[in-house]
Amino acid sequence: MTVEPIRILVNGEVSNSVATTDRGLLYGDGLFETIACVDNKPRLWEAHMQRLQAGCEHLGIGRIDTDLLREDCMGLLEGVPRGVLKVIITRGTGGRGYRSPDNVTPTRIVQLHDWPDYPELTHTEGISAIICKTRLGHNPSLAGIKHLNRLEQVMARREWNDEVIREGLMLDNTGHVIEGTMSNVFLVSKGGLLTPDLTQCGVAGIMRAHVMGLAAQENMATDVRAITVAELQQADEVFVCNSLIGIWPVRRVDDKTFEKGPLTTRLQARLARPNGDAIT
Repeated sequence: MTVEPIRILVNGEVSNSVATTDRGLLYGDGLFETIACVDNKPRLWEAHMQRLQAGCEHLGIGRIDTDLLREDCMGLLEGVPRGVLKVIITRGTGGRGYRSPDNVTPTRIVQLHDWPDYPELTHTEGISAIICKTRLGHNPSLAGIKHLNRLEQVMARREWNDEVIREGLMLDNTGHVIEGTMSNVFLVSKGGLLTPDLTQCGVAGIMRAHVMGLAAQENMATDVRAITVAELQQADEVFVCNSLIGIWPVRRVDDKTFEKGPLTTRLQARLARPNGDAIT
């Protein structure tokens, strides 16, 4: 389900357009964050801003004014008890050609969306998923970053229309499990957590890091490494996570079924506690 934005700010001004010469439009030259907002507050704000800042510096966009971004976001959230913020930073407007002119001013875009209407059963009973045919190419220089070039995920998401299927799991070009089209993946095996290594491709999700932190507080070990499809199929439990869905248990991947097990349930409960998803 696609939810249209209910209000948009471009460089602090109410608008629904950017310049046709903006490098985010022309080349996907930028980054974005999707932030859950509850009780008029953005959740895990500092973690989102740290990742956005690190990504901007990595791409050579430079440091951004996160105080200004927060002002934009809080203005949009006024009187909105629950919503989704999408924060986009592009390199800005900079002529034709891949090389950007010197002294380009970044464009900042903030969108406020309605909260997605996910069925409660996705949390309580779990979801069905498929393994996508579209593969993620290796690119260590962009691995982990939530950049605007998401065509691999777009192509993967086109692979199914069945509403029973809530997610598609993506492999890299060596056949290892990397992530979901919109989520990160965890396996439970031998009493501990496994999650894919993302040094070659994939997005290092804010909720992924948060879940690993919660797992450490619960004395659960997390192993970050390459994961094969066979290991996925042999897992005791599987779940996916992101900043909006929290944790969804995975009950089926293609023809393989799984139980919603005790570690997934325990982490869901930990995330649901006050300050389990710290608001800053």
